[in-house]
Formats: sequence, structure tokens, C-alpha cells
Amino acid sequence: MTAVHTYAAVDLGASSGRVMVGRVGPGSLDLTEAHRFPNRPVRVPEGLRWDILALYAGVLDGLRAAGRVDSVGIDSWAVDHGLLDADGALLGNPVHYRDARTEGIAEQVWANVPAAELYAATGLQYAPFNTLYQLTAARSSAQLAHAERLLLVPDLLTYWLTGEAGTELTNASTTQLIDPRTRDWSYDIARRLGIDLGLFAPLRRPGDPAGVLRPEVLAETGLTGPVPVTTVGSHDTASAVAAVPAVRERFAYICTGTWSLAGLELDAPVLTEASRLANFTNELGLDDTVRYLRNIMGLWLLQECVREWGDPDLPQLLSAAAEQPPLRSVVDAGDAAFLAPGRMPQRIADACRASDQPVPDSPAGITRCILDSLALAHRRAVAEAQSLADHPVDVVHIVGGGTRNALLCQLTADACGLPVVAGPAEAAALGNVLVQARAGGLVGDRAAMRELVARTQPLARYEPRGDPARWQAAEARLTGR
Repeated sequence: MTAVHTYAAVDLGASSGRVMVGRVGPGSLDLTEAHRFPNRPVRVPEGLRWDILALYAGVLDGLRAAGRVDSVGIDSWAVDHGLLDADGALLGNPVHYRDARTEGIAEQVWANVPAAELYAATGLQYAPFNTLYQLTAARSSAQLAHAERLLLVPDLLTYWLTGEAGTELTNASTTQLIDPRTRDWSYDIARRLGIDLGLFAPLRRPGDPAGVLRPEVLAETGLTGPVPVTTVGSHDTASAVAAVPAVRERFAYICTGTWSLAGLELDAPVLTEASRLANFTNELGLDDTVRYLRNIMGLWLLQECVREWGDPDLPQLLSAAAEQPPLRSVVDAGDAAFLAPGRMPQRIADACRASDQPVPDSPAGITRCILDSLALAHRRAVAEAQSLADHPVDVVHIVGGGTRNALLCQLTADACGLPVVAGPAEAAALGNVLVQARAGGLVGDRAAMRELVARTQPLARYEPRGDPARWQAAEARLTGR
């Protein structure tokens, strides 16, 4: 019988990081938390920055807590990066994607490469923080002038662990510098925008080896080498989609957390003008798949409100929100007006006021407005993705932190008019572990990975209820159609 193998999944989110320990054996998959640590961005005079050294310290602490492992894999959020000098030293803390430096930059890019042409070449939705816009904004900076290497966040941490540099493909596909048809760099776009692709390390794919832990890391963590580091789907959404427990289903997925990423898994990108105008993105996934999805602001809206309210008891708040009148007021959960931190309850109230809707005047009322708005955004994304890709679905899988929010899951089922299967909550970490296990020969193809998740992880099912016309009316009220 094949022995159980143990894997460390470093899974970094926008508000916290964690090192999870996955144990995989014949028909078994178990995940436990070794260490969790905060991810607190810091506002300095030059702008909003990630505290990357604190994150790396958290990773080392987590590996120490994890104990003996057969492999390590790292996933994180997308687009952000560190710049290294000729000696491999970091040139300052990575800029946070919510920093204001990219305001107005898109128009400069489109003057050289029109938006429609850029989409046709890269398939990426417009988002002001895409790496392409960040690099354009940094063009005259001293840091970029002295940079010899650019590493996306999970690749940077992998480099510090192993001393070997690479650029993982699923995360690279969020830079707006990858052609989703060739799964290689979009050399023409980079040339026309004056972006030096030589800054990037060679592309790696999920399952590729990424080196072994350096002796200094072994000493710091107490691990006994050699400990290999395996390239996983280093964009956390790619790892999360890999762990969607869909078995022989036509499915849509919603990866929930700070963001909601709602869409489909396809075999080829959708690069039509209608897709661009609907702001869908074509990011790359495991095994030559495409993650065709829309970014929605997600539980960031509620997180920011809860922070401003002094961190009230969340179960009580959600219980009170469930008693509020449904669909009384809704906002556009994809609106960039909600991107920056601060004053979120006031901004939601202002949006309701500007659209001549009742203004929620209590935490419970604002929370219900947020959850109704997210469910409505999920409905629109799932419906439009099916239409644009000509890819009908029978069920919606919700994975990630939002699976713990039963009200949001039920509202999403009601809004979409489809059953919702919720779970697993730690989908990104599970996908991370399963890619490592597959590289080690313990699990088979993507379908086998998903079947293992479905058999071993707790899932909840929500059937749609209520009157679909109410959601249609709310959508018409919000969109004017």
C-alpha cells in the first residue's frame, strides 16, 4: 500500500497567510492548519506597500510548525511583484495593487495599443492594477531602472526559499503579458509598450520542480533536507479551481474571499469583443485550461465595514442581516469605487443614495445590502459567462472563505436559480497540495483530484428558493435595463 505523503501548502491571501499541511494517501486527503499569520499592508510616504518580509517570516514560522514534509508549494494573490537588483537583492517592498499609482495609466497604454486590440491579444479583463499597468506607471522610477529581475509574489518567496528563479504560468497570465492561445509571452504587446520581458524569469508550469530548500532555510525551520519545492498553480484562484469538487457536472465556480471570482473552466479562451465589453478575463489554469471569469469586489466590502465597526460578532451580524428585508437596496459589487480601503459603510450608503434607493442605516442593513449585491453580481457573471462562452451549466460551486457564510450561499442559489454546492473552504490550499501530490505520482488527472476532494471534504448544498422575478427586478433597478 502506498504510504501517506505530507505536503506544506503556503497559501497567502490579501488579509492573511497560512501554512497548511496536507496528507494524501490512497483515497485519503486531510488538511490541517500549521500556522496562520496576518497580512497587513503598510502605507508609507510613497504609497501602499506589502510587508513582504513579515510574510516571509510567517512562511518560515509555518514551515517550522509543519514539521517533516515531502514537498512545499506556494500560492498567493496575483499581479503584484518584487524587483531585484543584479545581486538578487529586493529593491523595496512590493507595491500593493490597491495603491493609486495606476490611476489614469490605462489611457496611456490604450493610446499605444487600443483596448480592443489588447484584449484580443491577451484576453485579460480591464483592471487598473494589472501588472502591465503597474509597469507602465513605474517606467520612470529608480527601482525599475535598477531592476534586473521581476518576480511575482509567490515566485519571489520561492526564490528566497530555494535560490532559483522562475515565473509560474497561471500567475503570469494575470500580468496582461501572456497570450492565452500560445500560453507564452505576448511578445508583440510587450514590444509595443516598451516592457522588457527579459525582466521575467523562465516560465514554469504547475507540477514543475522549483528547487530545494536552501541550507539556511533548513536551519531556520528545523527541517531535514533535501526538501523539494514544487511549482503549483501559484495564483490562488488557479489552485482553488483545481480543487472544485465537480464530478461529471457542467459547472460554474465562484471562488470567494476578499474577491469573488465567478466563471467557467474552458478549453480555449473567449476573445470576442462582446467578452471584452462584458469585462471577462481569460486566465490560465491547470492542464491547458482557461479560467474564464469576472472579478467581483467580494467580501472585501464586508471586511472593510466590519473593520470600521470595530469587529463586531460576525455570526450575530449575519443573523441580523438575514432578518432584514431582502433586495431593499443593492449596489454594483464590481464598481471600482469600492476598490480603495476606508469609509466603506459611507461609500455604500452614498451609492444607494445616488441611485435613489433606500439608504441602509444599520450594520445589519448594510450587511444585507452587501450580500444581496454580491449574490446579484454572482448571478450576472454566471449568466453572462454561459452566454458568451456558449457553455451552459447545471450547478454552481462556491469554494473559499465565503462557503462559511450560509446566507451568501443561499442568496447566490436564489439569485442564480441553480443549486449551489459550497465547499471546500480551503480550496486554494487543497489545490496546492493536490498538484504537489500529483507531481509525486500519488493522484491522477484533474478529474481524479476533484473526485478525491468531493469524497473527503465536507460540502453543503443549497437549492434555489423564492421568486426569480425579484432578482430580475433588482438587476433592472441596478442596471437600468
